[in-house]
Amino acid sequence: MSTTTQDPAGTSANPAMRQAGKLVNFIDERITASNWLKRNLRKVFPDHWSFLLGEIAMWSLLLILLSGVFLTFWFKPSMAHVTYEGAYVPLRGMVISEAYASTLELSYEVRGGLLMRQVHHWSTLIFIAAMSVHMLRHFFTGSFRKPRELNWLVGLSLLVLGITNGFFGYSLPDDLLSGTGLRIIEGGILAIPIVGTYLSSFIFGGEFPGEDIISRFYAFHILLIPGLILALFVLHLMLLWYQKHTHWAGPGRTEKNVVGYPFFPVYTAKAGGFMFIVWGFVFLMAATIQVNPVWLWGPYDPASVSAGTQPDWYVGFLDGALRVMPAWKIDVFGSELVLSVLIPAVVLPGLIVTALAAYPWIEQKLTGDTREHHILDRPRNVPVRTGLGVGFIVFYVLLWIAGGNDFFATVLHIPVNWVSRFLQVSIILGPPLAFWITKRICLGLQRRDREKVLHGRESGMVIVSPDGEFTERHLPLSHARAYALTAHERQVPLEPGPPTDTNGIPNPRHRAERRRARISRFYFGDVVQKPTREELRAAHDGEQRELEH
Repeated sequence: MSTTTQDPAGTSANPAMRQAGKLVNFIDERITASNWLKRNLRKVFPDHWSFLLGEIAMWSLLLILLSGVFLTFWFKPSMAHVTYEGAYVPLRGMVISEAYASTLELSYEVRGGLLMRQVHHWSTLIFIAAMSVHMLRHFFTGSFRKPRELNWLVGLSLLVLGITNGFFGYSLPDDLLSGTGLRIIEGGILAIPIVGTYLSSFIFGGEFPGEDIISRFYAFHILLIPGLILALFVLHLMLLWYQKHTHWAGPGRTEKNVVGYPFFPVYTAKAGGFMFIVWGFVFLMAATIQVNPVWLWGPYDPASVSAGTQPDWYVGFLDGALRVMPAWKIDVFGSELVLSVLIPAVVLPGLIVTALAAYPWIEQKLTGDTREHHILDRPRNVPVRTGLGVGFIVFYVLLWIAGGNDFFATVLHIPVNWVSRFLQVSIILGPPLAFWITKRICLGLQRRDREKVLHGRESGMVIVSPDGEFTERHLPLSHARAYALTAHERQVPLEPGPPTDTNGIPNPRHRAERRRARISRFYFGDVVQKPTREELRAAHDGEQRELEH
């Protein structure tokens, strides 16, 4: 007699598992997905805290899209006039646009509407901030070099599109603050020679403010630009996946491998947990910190302007550039060209974006380095590039501060002209000074690293010699630390070729080579070279003899 019992749950589960297996086999036999999944789910990703900056941008972008879908259910992108009879008592009876009325309805009458508005706004601010710092990380570590120049352009395009779409969304409520920002943009468009008036009329549907600008911005804000952002984001991930991730120098890490953790399950678990951390932080900010209270500003009125308010941080540098630019206009063929608006509002942003987009090829041309790079630079080992980056940051921050010159004048109780004059001088002198200071700091850090490699780290143990001399004993660095400090290449300035060849024929490229050599000396002439093997051997032999005595 058998005493075996059958598990009813097992009998019911086996058919389901068999059906699932048949489905998987059906798909795999037709698209051969198992090999692709096996290969890619085990793809290695390096681990470093700075790589989380890109994930902050990714998860905040996803939250922007989700909260934006919620807001589209109630927002009305129309400039048609209605009499407000909603829940916000101070504005009852006023004639306002439908866009502004629907924004007030979202804030006061839709359950969770104000929270989602603030989530959407804070997510945008965090996304642009994370993208900015992420781009700086790529710049300072040199991860924009070959073969990642295209991904650098994709990231820059994502940042520019994010700023543009953020401004479009900022303008949609049709409140006084957003209308003032639109008025500034209209002034910049009108300053463009020849086509400025036609372009302004096309964008606004006639004279400012027109009747079409909100609906046009709405189409760009929810459809065109998000589509471009998603397409570029997918392209960015595809390039990252194909080219493999960069990593920091260390034992076992070369230009031909990646040291880290597999995509599944380690990286996916960490990324999933980090997503909830980012989202939780954004919701906490949205629930506790007020941002863009449009009901306080009131509807847009071309005859009014809000005092003591500032735009979102990512366009503050444009506002500051307009404020500190001296009055300047010239006459060109009988027409006035207002350079005090054209340069800060149109030329300056164009120059910044162009310089950032071209920098990978500029550095490649000036240094002559056309090789592939997968190991990141320590910023101190490239002092000129680091100095240029810090100089740009100082330039941007000074313009950003200039956007609040009236605020600082009020707080410090000084005339606003004094603040403007100080910033005008600082914008000229500050970036070169920051470049020089940063370069000297990097060179000092290089010398310290060289001394550590040659003589070891300070131990804190003081030794007294028989003749009364006090010396501190140095301990050798660990193998991993010494490797990290010496993994970079020796950077030697380029030398120009001979002016003539062996037959006495002049070299037609000699002048260009001399210019390139001068720029190369500017980049690498002051670099503190890492010690050679002979120097290391001599230093260690000398220390050994000192210990024996």
